Amino acid sequence: MRSLRSISAEALVSHPQVAQQSLDSVAHNLYPLLFKASYLLEQAAVIRALLERWPLEEFRLSVLLGPHSEPPVDLRDRTCRPCLEACVQGLADHVLRAAGPWRLRVADLTGVRDVQVQQCPCGRALGRWGRTELLARTCCQLQAASLVVRPPVRVLTDLFVTEGNFELVLRALGPGPAPLRVHCLSFRADSLGPSQLMQVLRLAGPGELHRLEVVHNVRLHAGHVQQLLAQVGFPQLASLTLPAKAFDAPPSSTLSPDREDRLLTSIAWELSQMSQLNELSVAFSTLTGKIPKLLGPLRTPLRTLDLANCSLNHEDMAFLADCTHAAHLEVLDLSGHSLFSLFPSTFFRLLGRAAQTLRVLTVEECDIEDSHVSMLILALSPCHELCELRFLGNPLSARALRRLFVALCELPKLRRAEFPVPKDCYPEGTAYPQDDLAMSKFDQQKYDAIAEDLRAVLLRAGRGDIQVCTPLFGSFDPDIQETSNELGAFLLRAFKAALENFSRALEQME
Repeated sequence: MRSLRSISAEALVSHPQVAQQSLDSVAHNLYPLLFKASYLLEQAAVIRALLERWPLEEFRLSVLLGPHSEPPVDLRDRTCRPCLEACVQGLADHVLRAAGPWRLRVADLTGVRDVQVQQCPCGRALGRWGRTELLARTCCQLQAASLVVRPPVRVLTDLFVTEGNFELVLRALGPGPAPLRVHCLSFRADSLGPSQLMQVLRLAGPGELHRLEVVHNVRLHAGHVQQLLAQVGFPQLASLTLPAKAFDAPPSSTLSPDREDRLLTSIAWELSQMSQLNELSVAFSTLTGKIPKLLGPLRTPLRTLDLANCSLNHEDMAFLADCTHAAHLEVLDLSGHSLFSLFPSTFFRLLGRAAQTLRVLTVEECDIEDSHVSMLILALSPCHELCELRFLGNPLSARALRRLFVALCELPKLRRAEFPVPKDCYPEGTAYPQDDLAMSKFDQQKYDAIAEDLRAVLLRAGRGDIQVCTPLFGSFDPDIQETSNELGAFLLRAFKAALENFSRALEQME
């Protein structure tokens, strides 16, 4: 139930001119209430005026929008473009005010969540890349203004840097006096060269960085990774994501097995110096036989581990099943490995060790067939903390899926399951794993009937709380959605460069 304070705040901000004229006579402790009411009703002009006059030493966006502030509704998944632009413009207005000291010391813009469907009135989102570009542009504009030298406002933020905003971010992070000083807590990089990545990370304040995501179109090899970890350093890093093939040997040199081993040992040692590291994603890197050397030295147990398509062998799986990390894992991705054909006992032992903590399990394209369902059910049965199970791309029949769904009803905390299109819906003899074209050619009518039957299994067991779906081409990724045009252009340029290099090589051979 809304309080009288909340109702009054919403009534005031509903009249923007009156609200702005009244701010100087409003008690300081009411500013957070008025801010959330303005955000809820998308009153951008009031938000900007509130930030300009902000009388408190801290402005923390996620706290102000969270469910524990008035009104008691969670607005953190509203990355509303007009509201967020007004926040940054208000911060700029705040430091440009000539009269009076700045009360604001810290502006924390982190903690908002990017979702597929916006619930704000305008329905227009400002994603992480857009927020980075907006803040960087504002900082550059302020650097060019003539301002009285005062202690800068610390702006805590999450940066998403690509080739499209690289130069702007560099200028914003550059040395020199600045009224807004950016402090990066989370950093995502895409479509950058290794040297660009190193350059921007050094300026972004790696000593404060908690999360680093280097993804997709950043072409790193093991030499780059070792250089990045050794020369830049991330003492507070809790989460690290590296792109595909990040552990491949440098292509320009012919490393002996011993040299490759020393490079991996150095990377593992650098990771072991990160006392906060508990999330590691190294999907699509060839790590056959290297998992003990990579994960063994880590000082803290991992809670999240993504080893999808890493070509693991028996030694790797045996290490995972018996290591300290297994008893602490909350999120595990082993997609792309024939778990039940190659590692039935070790996979069973691994899930047994992780059962008390595991919340999300992904086993996509793992060659799980009908004959493996009984073993899968037995392996999952102790995982009472499991909230999400993803097993797309496995050749399972409708009958096997029905058996599995009956078992899933016994997992008390399960809320989401992503299941494959049953193989009954494809032409007989369809090969697995499937490419995108083959995956999309199935009998939609037959699939709809089977999916309805599977949902009925859950409803009859009183488990309508479990959401089930088949996202053929992956779940919504707001970062990819936001930068798809730029990344597409980057890939085209990379393809063109590869063709030119190939052409030159042919000419030299002739």
